[in-house]
Amino acid sequence: MQIGLVGLGRMGANIARRLMRAGHEIVCWDRDDKAVATLAKDGATAASGLADLVSKLAAPRTVWIMLPSGKITEGAIFEAASHMQRGDVVIDGGNTFWRDDIARSKRLAEKGVLYLDVGTSGGVWGLDRGYCLMIGGDRQSVERLDPVFKALAPGAGDIPKTPGRQNRDPRVEQGYLHAGPVGAGHFVKMIHNGIEYGLMQAYAEGFDILRHAGDDGRAPDEKFDLEIADIAEVWRRGSVVTSWLLDLTSSALAADPALAAFTGRVEDSGEGRWTVDAAVEEAVPANVLTAALYARFRSREEATFADKILSAMRKGFGGHGEAK
Repeated sequence: MQIGLVGLGRMGANIARRLMRAGHEIVCWDRDDKAVATLAKDGATAASGLADLVSKLAAPRTVWIMLPSGKITEGAIFEAASHMQRGDVVIDGGNTFWRDDIARSKRLAEKGVLYLDVGTSGGVWGLDRGYCLMIGGDRQSVERLDPVFKALAPGAGDIPKTPGRQNRDPRVEQGYLHAGPVGAGHFVKMIHNGIEYGLMQAYAEGFDILRHAGDDGRAPDEKFDLEIADIAEVWRRGSVVTSWLLDLTSSALAADPALAAFTGRVEDSGEGRWTVDAAVEEAVPANVLTAALYARFRSREEATFADKILSAMRKGFGGHGEAK
């Protein structure tokens, strides 16, 4: 299929490359001319702007926006849509607030342009690992674009099948889900990121406790000089806390046990805040997720080793920098 891809940053460029590997045709644009030229060398068709990108697509057109959430994405969506026709599709694959998706889809519907919100997880490793996709929008558009989502998803891999899933949606086992109508994809991704905050915080605090096991204040025979990097590595093998986040933590500690390269000032993308807001609206207790968000706020005042662990994980999966 032919896809227009707008935004060639850490994830956007690799989404384009993964699609091209699967035989899809990419027309790309980014305000960074060098990023466009680099992807063009890999086989994409370069565009000089949004109008030019849309003009190079055959109907029904699909434009995938992969930009930071907020005004920059809002502007790109409506500028692209102004050049599109009835039956064309705009996809927002960034970390957009789900209520904004609903509002945008209503505006685009006036022109007959369809809208899909795709929560995209995979970070900077998605090119090879694939992307977990959580999709919101009308069923017909999702089914038409299934070859695109299937190409981006990681596939079943060597993960054992879950018993009892024989009569359920097989796409889920491939790593992509049609979650529901517009907004549902980013709502599910929002909660995914909120859980991510909690998991990361649990690892960070645990390793911080281990690191201080030899500090003054303990009796001499109760002090332990522990090899934190080795503990992270052994937990990767057969432990119930095994995960990709632990893999990234182990790699970071092996390279730099003190994590001296990190300040520990941990940024939050906004999704953690939205998750807590949703919990308040629904009167659902979310003690761990809320505490994890507040821990990031606190890290910007006085960072700990735990905060450095968080920074190391964020850099590992997403290439994220630290808060200024």
